Amino acid sequence: MRIFTASLATETNTFSPVPTDIHAFKAAFYAEPGEHPDTPTLCSSVVPILRRRGREEGFEVVEGTSCWAEPAGLIQRQTYEMLRDQILDELKAAMPVDAVVLGLHGAMVAQGYDDPEGDFLLRIRALVGPDVVVAAEFDPHSHLTALRVANLDLMAAFLEFPHTDFEQRGEHVVELALRALRGEIRPVISTFDCRMITIYPTSREPMRSFIDRLTTLEGKGGVLSISVIHGFMAGDVPDMGTRIVVVTDNDRAHGDALAKSLGHELYGLRKRTSMPMLDTEAGLDRAIQLRKSHPDLPAVIADVWDNPGGGVAGDATYILRQILARGLEDVAVATIWDPIAVSFCHAAGEGAVLDLRIGGKSGPHGGDPLDLRVKVMAIAEAGWQSFRNSRVTLGNAAVVRPLGTTIDILLITSRTQTYEPDIFSNQGIDFTGKAFLLVKSTNHFHAGFQPIASEIVYVAAPTSYPTDPATTPYRKASLDIWPRVADPLGLDKAQECPQQLPAF
Repeated sequence: MRIFTASLATETNTFSPVPTDIHAFKAAFYAEPGEHPDTPTLCSSVVPILRRRGREEGFEVVEGTSCWAEPAGLIQRQTYEMLRDQILDELKAAMPVDAVVLGLHGAMVAQGYDDPEGDFLLRIRALVGPDVVVAAEFDPHSHLTALRVANLDLMAAFLEFPHTDFEQRGEHVVELALRALRGEIRPVISTFDCRMITIYPTSREPMRSFIDRLTTLEGKGGVLSISVIHGFMAGDVPDMGTRIVVVTDNDRAHGDALAKSLGHELYGLRKRTSMPMLDTEAGLDRAIQLRKSHPDLPAVIADVWDNPGGGVAGDATYILRQILARGLEDVAVATIWDPIAVSFCHAAGEGAVLDLRIGGKSGPHGGDPLDLRVKVMAIAEAGWQSFRNSRVTLGNAAVVRPLGTTIDILLITSRTQTYEPDIFSNQGIDFTGKAFLLVKSTNHFHAGFQPIASEIVYVAAPTSYPTDPATTPYRKASLDIWPRVADPLGLDKAQECPQQLPAF
């Protein structure tokens, strides 16, 4: 067997003021053919997995380019076409191949392309023909289009949010592709449009039990794989929204029926899946209350919507301004994206005291810049944090402390959300000694921070992210979805008297 593998991925917030070009990919993750580290990344885990399986099982793996840009705004057209064509040329040079296995995200949008992944897969299929297995792993915060399904033999998305299972799902996709190549299975993809969009954290009910049930169905009765495509509400594209994907062993009728029944079940949960969120003042009140009742553990405050993982700048100052106004102490903040402030700190040096304008540079939505007199507590030329077994760069970084406070603010140059507590300790901040930890992330931080927190307080503060799909001014996305429409599938009355779903 001869298998080609590559990865091209980012998540595009079409409302974000931060554009994406080739420098964004090279700053985050860019590996030439054969240079992908053995450690997997979020959207390219299939590459090192195939490399290992090929060594162990004696088949040939040809690696193409793998790249990832931190979520942001529209991809520059020339950048997308250059990266696409580079990988296509690598595939041409590798042919003939028996399979193509890709690491994608699924929420890319480029100038002139609402569906870059569909365009990419269409061109791959045209190159390799109908008999070569084409498989892909996706992030669930993606869009599912008919063009993608038509050009894939099999696909799967991560099941967990936070995405703690991206390696396991990469193994899952690779194993199914190998079984298809050996003739053991004939995968067929079925989908169902749930006609809704919301947030589906698996770190809480009801999604925890829903996902657990999906895993029990996989591998039984001809069901090879089940995925929930959550959708990405910040991507204004025609296919934005939640989908169910079922891959069966040559049993489309069974797959269609299961996708529909699971879609109806998830639809019935739609008003209960999102985590509870507080406004800034109520959130800070809750965090203070937690500190009084649990003085030995920090309260974690999540700035849910100013999350670089959702494509915004990550330089909003709204919550930090209120923390300063309230005079809270023993606070650590991760992070504020501010390359200019970081460059000033590096120029001044560790231990220096200077007047510094922090944050608020990308636009007015998340608050004005903060003008503070600070001490530079630490600087780093290659700051980093963990995300499971991956290493995420922060770029040049600096920790500053406003004079007269015990508030440590981590400033970074490579935009990223907060994943793990080592984002603090790697930069010399003792997070265990803090009363409050302010992090910019929606839910990916949960697995790392929940064990060290008294409680996680989710705060919905102002930002440039479109937080309410009921009122977001979409131009391309369907407006006939929940929550814009109360019951687009017409199932609410039927679900007032719930019936037992088929036991597939």
